[in-house]
Amino acid sequence: MFRRALYVISALMLISATAKAGVLQDVKSRGYLVCGINIGLTGFAEPDQKGDWKGFDVDYCRALAAAIFGNPKALRFRPASAQDRSTVLQSGEVDILARNTTWTLTRDAKWGDFIGINYYDGQGFLVPKSLDVKSAKELDGARVCIQTGTTTELNLADYFRANSMQFESVVVKTNDEVRATYSAESCDTFTTDISGLAAVRSTLADPTAHIILPEIISKEPLGPIVRHGDDQWADVARWVLNALIIAEELGVTSKNVDKMRKQDKRPDVRRLLGVEGSYGEDLGLSNDWAYNAIRHAGNYGEIFERHLGKKTPLGLERGQNALWKDGGLLYAPPLR
Repeated sequence: MFRRALYVISALMLISATAKAGVLQDVKSRGYLVCGINIGLTGFAEPDQKGDWKGFDVDYCRALAAAIFGNPKALRFRPASAQDRSTVLQSGEVDILARNTTWTLTRDAKWGDFIGINYYDGQGFLVPKSLDVKSAKELDGARVCIQTGTTTELNLADYFRANSMQFESVVVKTNDEVRATYSAESCDTFTTDISGLAAVRSTLADPTAHIILPEIISKEPLGPIVRHGDDQWADVARWVLNALIIAEELGVTSKNVDKMRKQDKRPDVRRLLGVEGSYGEDLGLSNDWAYNAIRHAGNYGEIFERHLGKKTPLGLERGQNALWKDGGLLYAPPLR
């Protein structure tokens, strides 16, 4: 009986230790991060001609890998569709889902923990100029291309119902299908987040022949999400995002981060870059975690302009995604 009791106690201790280790320890032991991303959305996540993934969400994943390992390449990508992204996350196929996913009550309760908002968006409509439509309220009876498994389905139904209009759904599953169906004029309009509309428009044969209508019919706060039950891992993912925002606030970039780490005397810069304090240890990381993330991926503004900004095919303004001090909504808690 005594031996059996010892065996049970040992087993319970092992289970407890394993549970306590959590995702961060699993990632470290494995030697790389697994990040769930879009199967292909210009500006956010898509492979280039060499097969290397590029995009706004991709660079967040690289920043997270750099914060953990000091190496942005210690990373694997798992493309996920709108339909299977929840399953991919909850099954443990990925450590984090960074896939332009809207934060809603249902998803927060059933899918996992959103670690912050990395892009403020809203749903709109893309139409050909030849349709001569100036407002979404002129779309009564329109054939609407819409992706299944998204919040846009419910938003579309609510908007048309509230305005006593009718529509015909043309269901598509991927952005490639959207382009093909919309380009073939098999639908009159495509509806999704404004950023997604800009991404699709940028890939059409003549982007200038299409406009995004002025109405924004929903709030779409997008952000990375982790599984429930691991506070440490959620903190790591959250504070990497916060660090990228704080870096932009303080003027720390991938180009000047080494110089600022050596020369800048401001306490908040020194804390961010690991010169003062032990904030990395509090997260289970090295104290240069934020320095590594910024050095390899850049600050939030750099990432935005690289993939979504005015000089990219999407040509998006910062708008609500500007820093709070510049009239936007981006605001990070203090790192101290």
